[in-house]
Amino acid sequence: MRRAAPLLLSLVLLSLSACSGQQAPRVVTPSQGHASQADFGALRVYYNLLPTLAMNESVARSYGVQRDAGQALLVVALRQRNGAEDQPVDGTVTATATDLSGRQQQVVLRTVKTGAYTDHVGSVQISDHDTLRFAVQVAAAGGTGTLRFERGF
Repeated sequence: MRRAAPLLLSLVLLSLSACSGQQAPRVVTPSQGHASQADFGALRVYYNLLPTLAMNESVARSYGVQRDAGQALLVVALRQRNGAEDQPVDGTVTATATDLSGRQQQVVLRTVKTGAYTDHVGSVQISDHDTLRFAVQVAAAGGTGTLRFERGF
């Protein structure tokens, strides 16, 4: 048994080296968010999820977040559709994020003024190779609804 242990260890290490496909390690580059929108009657909802490292310092400061590899910022903007222009509208937003293992995060949202508009923002914890599924409930004059989307990191 003692003689088999080094041989077994060598085989395990050899098989693990094959997992990389002989690829050299790559530098991590933060991904940009994918802005999206959804309409619920006259209510238009713009939403985005960005890794905070993808934000420049001034944008992160304006939203009151720290740039961190383990954090992403959910941004939800409610607008009243009025012809070709969107108008600011007050409303409520709640959100949850669930990873593929079923672990759920309640996203604590707060409002941030950006000019004449108000955005709803909240942070979520992320990790490499993570996929999060979001359920975002919105309600405002003109419509209510739930939007669902998924983002990978």
